Amino acid sequence: MNAEHHVVPALAPRGHLVMRESELVAWGERFGAEAHAPLVVTLTGELGTGKTTLAQAICRGYGVEAPVTSPTYALIHEYASPRSPVYHIDLYRLSSPDDLTQLGWDDLLLERALVIVEWPERAGARLPAEHVPIALDYDPDDESARILLAG
Repeated sequence: MNAEHHVVPALAPRGHLVMRESELVAWGERFGAEAHAPLVVTLTGELGTGKTTLAQAICRGYGVEAPVTSPTYALIHEYASPRSPVYHIDLYRLSSPDDLTQLGWDDLLLERALVIVEWPERAGARLPAEHVPIALDYDPDDESARILLAG
């Protein structure tokens, strides 16, 4: 992928934010509005930390009008946006990075698209170096809040 086409949205500085779900959604929508394809965004975090909620918000901000659902069983959902295609990928059920070939991983990464990947650690070395990493974690001081680390 050509690095000069990767523009990190202004709302993705290296940072550590503590936020409630409504704030996470608003942040994701602003991030999506600022994103430019081609762009790969990776979402890491334990089950239930809000990866899919954040992916949904990013898609809305990017212009996706269809309901965005978790691709846990389908592995890949494709959505239309006026700006470019959006691929929401969940690698949780992958047994090895070799399984990415059957998903058309290399072709997806060559497209002018927004690619959002949950459980990116399952991609191993096949994850592109040029991506925006976002991690979510539980806030130990407030179970209804999340810690977001971006960039």
